[in-house]
Amino acid sequence: MKKTLFILLILNTFILANINTVVSILPEQTFVKAIGGNKVSVSLMVLPGNSPHTYEPKPSQMKNVAKSRLYFAIGVEFENVWLKKFKNLNKNMQIVDLTTGIEKISMISHHHEHDVNEKTSGKDPHIWTDPENVKIIASHIYETLANIDPKNRNYYKTNYEKFIAKINQTDSKIKNILSDKEKGTKFMVFHPSWGYFAKAYGLKQLAVEIEGKSPKPRELIMLIKEAKEENIAVIFTQPEFSDSVAKVMANELKIKVIKVSPLSAKWSDNLINIANAIAGK
Repeated sequence: MKKTLFILLILNTFILANINTVVSILPEQTFVKAIGGNKVSVSLMVLPGNSPHTYEPKPSQMKNVAKSRLYFAIGVEFENVWLKKFKNLNKNMQIVDLTTGIEKISMISHHHEHDVNEKTSGKDPHIWTDPENVKIIASHIYETLANIDPKNRNYYKTNYEKFIAKINQTDSKIKNILSDKEKGTKFMVFHPSWGYFAKAYGLKQLAVEIEGKSPKPRELIMLIKEAKEENIAVIFTQPEFSDSVAKVMANELKIKVIKVSPLSAKWSDNLINIANAIAGK
């Protein structure tokens, strides 16, 4: 009797066990949790405050990879080095490319519009800053979870549909906030992380960083001049990068420096806050 109860307990624990998943960045964690709900456990690789360009996993994170069923990849530079190592560590782990079906744009240099930024191999990885791209990402997450856990397909579908509704709501709010802005309105950033956001809403980002480096004094003077001509009201910087140059510019221009990370877990609030800042609201 005791043996039977023990076996039932083990089986029940296995049945109720969450699907162990790993993601590279915080926005992905938000997306997977929104759709997977209480059926998934999500481990994060690039911890807050770190750059996905240079991040190296901790031993505890490698342990999470070793016991995971899924890895949701999103095309950040960190994955170029580590995905193969993760697969060697856990050959049973399925790696899902969330960028499939998304057309990537070039990471444009501020002064040389036809050059590409070597740090990202020419393509901008920040695809999740455009709500339409997030819909594609969400569909990949839903389909993957529903396929490996078909008994909970309806649960994932309900969550997926709720999340799509939130994406549409976010998109509508941003369009409303920016409704008074002319097409081609420019905003200034330190690191050019908002290209997809700019393209989605008819804006243009001006990057302080030039080809992955802080501007030289002569370039800085030209940037300040351009910012004045374009009536730039704010400079966006990221917690992952130094903002000393941006502060120099802001002091000269008498404008705000706003720290905002494309890696924020609060994906929707993040985009809405940026739209408000650009609109001066």
